[in-house]
Amino acid sequence: MGIMTVFKARSASVKYSKGDVEGAMQLYKEAMNEGLKDVRYILTYSVLLIRNGDYQEARDLLVKVQKYPMSDDQKRQLFVNYASCVYKLGEIQKGIELLERMHQKQPSGIIYETLGYLYVEAGDAEKALPFNLEAVEYDEEDPICLDNLAQTYYRIVGDKEKAKEYFLKAIEVKPGQIDTLYFLAQYDIEAGDKAAAKEKLEKALEGRFSPLNYVAREKVEELIKSL
Repeated sequence: MGIMTVFKARSASVKYSKGDVEGAMQLYKEAMNEGLKDVRYILTYSVLLIRNGDYQEARDLLVKVQKYPMSDDQKRQLFVNYASCVYKLGEIQKGIELLERMHQKQPSGIIYETLGYLYVEAGDAEKALPFNLEAVEYDEEDPICLDNLAQTYYRIVGDKEKAKEYFLKAIEVKPGQIDTLYFLAQYDIEAGDKAAAKEKLEKALEGRFSPLNYVAREKVEELIKSL
């Protein structure tokens, strides 16, 4: 790994911070082909691959670098990214089991956020509710954990009033959180307040969508048109 390889990775990081995702991905790819071993940049590149829908490529990359020297935080991020990949590749249980093992070793915010969401996506009421309640106890101001708990009540338990309580807490902490805005818009639609729903949905479109979002950009755009 030469000086130019590291320079490309740094340049990619700068491009990404400025919103040039395509330019960042090209430089990261070149750096990887040249033997980049800096886990900081590799993890960021894996996130870009995931956001781009290149799940298999991201998974293979993460498997390749798992033995590289890294901090505990970086290792947790690597496993979270890997779990996200296998979930999107149709192996959600594999991702859940991996994060469960990580959680048993040491609870952390990022594990609570991701594993809590995977439990909801799996429709596992037995695990989703107690785990996401525990996650909110761990950090009552984590907007993702609050949204996970709200989705648990909304999508699995079927208690929309209890769900709304946590959606409102989540949006207070992070006003632009995409999924929270989407679900709160559903309450407006049910109440016949299309203007309020449209306002929330348009705000959601300002966010950066992720494969771990419950709702995709296209679905939000279609719902706005229907209103």
